[in-house]
Amino acid sequence: MTRVSVFTRTLIGAAAAGLALATALPAVAQDQGEVEAKVDGAATGTKGEERLAKLLEGRVAGQPVSCIRTLGRDRLQIIDRTAYVYGSGNTIYVQRTRDPQRIDDSDTLVTNRFSATQLCRLDQATTIDRFTGIFTGAVFFDDFVPYTQVKAEPSAEG
Repeated sequence: MTRVSVFTRTLIGAAAAGLALATALPAVAQDQGEVEAKVDGAATGTKGEERLAKLLEGRVAGQPVSCIRTLGRDRLQIIDRTAYVYGSGNTIYVQRTRDPQRIDDSDTLVTNRFSATQLCRLDQATTIDRFTGIFTGAVFFDDFVPYTQVKAEPSAEG
């Protein structure tokens, strides 16, 4: 074996070890977040839950659905360790996923859909780190819960 090939193999081995470490770090950081969330108490007091509650003020939950219509203009909000929120206007859809503690607002959600106009609970979704492009996890959707704005009833003054 020549010196160049030994050096090349060592370099490739070091790069592979670095990639393995970089891939493992998000999982370790997420596990640390889970420990902090458990120590802090119930999930209802987290910043994400507070942000979601504020977003849902004046809205009423509807019957969960397995698919939602999505258009290019629909907005996606990622609420850290809480939920994905789709849509805007009168009705928005909340997707808590099967493991909401894994939701990271610094990640990008990538979906592999079976339909161009719908997002369904059986669609495949993954997350990647927005800055490095490294895979950070798989997402398993639950049903989407619609929240519709409540129309203010006219007050009966007489």
